[in-house]
Amino acid sequence: MARRRREGEPDRAGVLLVDKDLGPTSHDVVQDVRRAAGQRRVGHTGTLDPAATGVLVACLGRATKLVPFLQQAGTKTYAARMVLGVETTSQDAQGEVVARTPAGHVDERTFCEVLTRFVGDLDQVPPMVSAVRVGGERLHEIARRGEVVEREPRRVTVHDLILDGYGGSDPDHPEASFLVTCSAGTYVRTLAHDVGAALGVGGSLTALRRVANGPFTVDESHTIAAVREAAEQGQLDALLLDPLTAVSRALPTVEVTDDDLVRRLAHGGKLPTSLLEPALGSGYQGPVAVRSGQLLVGVYAPSGAESRAELVWTRPEELGPAPDSRPEDV
Repeated sequence: MARRRREGEPDRAGVLLVDKDLGPTSHDVVQDVRRAAGQRRVGHTGTLDPAATGVLVACLGRATKLVPFLQQAGTKTYAARMVLGVETTSQDAQGEVVARTPAGHVDERTFCEVLTRFVGDLDQVPPMVSAVRVGGERLHEIARRGEVVEREPRRVTVHDLILDGYGGSDPDHPEASFLVTCSAGTYVRTLAHDVGAALGVGGSLTALRRVANGPFTVDESHTIAAVREAAEQGQLDALLLDPLTAVSRALPTVEVTDDDLVRRLAHGGKLPTSLLEPALGSGYQGPVAVRSGQLLVGVYAPSGAESRAELVWTRPEELGPAPDSRPEDV
């Protein structure tokens, strides 16, 4: 249950970068943030498995409306480790071992050659132990009954795949560490499984850490322990990214300097598409964040001469009273 917000305590609207520990689910992390912040509305931009660590982007209060826009920068970077010759039911160390095959003959050069085949667009079959729904039921629920069902492959993209280390203490089952930058929805444990299959020995993931989620990195993230401590000391706001800062990292941003236009936009008015042109180009068609000074006005999608708002962020009352241009009667 979330801590009750104290009288006078703000209903926060910001983005918190959490360095998730090993073990908790992403839902557990959200619950911890809710309790620390004392507010119910908390969401995140992408899950991490319990066995994975690293950056989880949490949005507090009204900033939950920013989730789809923060997901626009959809690439994610992981530091991963896998073992060759060991296959499990979940494709990682959390599952039951179903096969062991000697893999000592696979040297680093051979591993690298196979690894390069997995850069680019790939068709991945989701693992049985996953949250993907088939026939209205999540795969991990089906797997718990000991059943295996057909899964449709999903197209994912691996942008970069770099070997970071090779070897280990078990000569029959070498380990490989690698960095992978990939599209959202990519299962790194399935990638490890498929690399092992391509080598003819099988493989499974042994460790996974998300070091970047789009423009947000683990180096700037905070452990849940640090979040709790900051909340207890009344300093949680110091850990938050304000909405404009967060959205400007994920989307191209333009500034509107016309105060009258800003006020119209705050009331839901349309934006001349010509003002978005500095952020468009090279095939990019939006959405675009619009700011006025240090204030996020909203997010707009180009559409003809006038662009519609996908999100109106600034409320009219946040702009203060409108200036009266008419002189008072004497």
